[in-house]
Amino acid sequence: MSTKPDSPNTSHSTAPLTLHEVEQAAKARLPAHIYEFYASGSDQQNALIRNEKAFDRLCIRPRVLIDVSEVDTTTTLFGWKTALPIGIAPSAMQRLAGGEGELDIATAAATLRLNMTLSSQSTTSLEDVAATRTQVQGGDIPPPPFWMQIYLYEDVQKSVKLIRRAEAAGYQALVLTVDTPVLGNRLAERRTAVVLPEGMTLPNLDSSPTPTPAPNQETNPQPQPQPSINRQLMNARTSAEARALRSAAGSRMHSSSLTWTTTLPFLRRITNMKIILKGVMTPEDASLAVRHGVDGIIVSNHGGRQLDATCATLEALPEIVDAVGGAIPVILDGGVRSGTDVFKALAIGADFVLVGRPALWGLAVQGREGVAGVMHILERELSRTMALAGVRSVGEIGRERLGVLRRDGFGVCRL
Repeated sequence: MSTKPDSPNTSHSTAPLTLHEVEQAAKARLPAHIYEFYASGSDQQNALIRNEKAFDRLCIRPRVLIDVSEVDTTTTLFGWKTALPIGIAPSAMQRLAGGEGELDIATAAATLRLNMTLSSQSTTSLEDVAATRTQVQGGDIPPPPFWMQIYLYEDVQKSVKLIRRAEAAGYQALVLTVDTPVLGNRLAERRTAVVLPEGMTLPNLDSSPTPTPAPNQETNPQPQPQPSINRQLMNARTSAEARALRSAAGSRMHSSSLTWTTTLPFLRRITNMKIILKGVMTPEDASLAVRHGVDGIIVSNHGGRQLDATCATLEALPEIVDAVGGAIPVILDGGVRSGTDVFKALAIGADFVLVGRPALWGLAVQGREGVAGVMHILERELSRTMALAGVRSVGEIGRERLGVLRRDGFGVCRL
């Protein structure tokens, strides 16, 4: 992965050395409710915690006397070669974190030849983000793949325009989030609703135009910004209140009626982009994804923001990898906070991993340079871990490199 000298105001002595240090720096800079919006999970945050802690149960079984003077971190996914087996996961409203939001993250990703996925709830248009792919590339180096994340509305036809915009802009894959029939019980958001400040919008989402007042008609004051209808539903205190909100929202809600037999054929009819399902957590659903011709799956529990009682994504990964049997790429997100975590996920069988919150922390600390700094930390940690484990390329990372701590007694069992 290409490197870039430190900016003049950043020295090696002050730059964060780990993703934890980046997060602490971001926490100190961000308004408390914005930090909590990004950092928190649902309910008691058990899934959020499990995502990170699951990695600690695994240890690496290093091999020695192997020439690791050259370590290759590149990998190929859907025919695209990328500098790292790590991409940047979608996250909403990135300009709230700082800088130019999605443009900073996209520019950092494109410069480093890394994959990124844009949230449909971004604060930058998908066209402007897509343009960074080619603006920062030079010579014969192909630009990295950018993917587009989407939620389908109850009226799926309302999503067609956005999907076609993404394809026209050059996104190579459509990432359909499938784990949000309703939003999880995100207590931090319920206590302090996050709304966009004046001048900040969601340009990828259609909104109802404000009616133009008739001549001589007094214009009413602008209403206070409100959370989305999906987040208002999360605040419903009774079933009657929830039903009323759903009735009033109509087709603006995230769909809770998606199915294997209707949703996927619908998407195939309207786009030639690859279709990746984000939110698969069981081998049963992974097998169905293969059977229904999905191009890839992301093992994800939405960063611990949906069902709090689910397992960690890493814990779900072995069964899912076995069920897929190499038929399609298996991507993991959730809890990845070091290059060693990346190694462990790849060793279990993931083809690729995504990081979400760490990119936001880098953005909050130093804009696009901060995002690049996060990815450089991960690259150095992964490369170092590979060398110390006796691995020369990503393709050599297998389950035989891992052990799991015994529940009873003492020692390590091979995974």
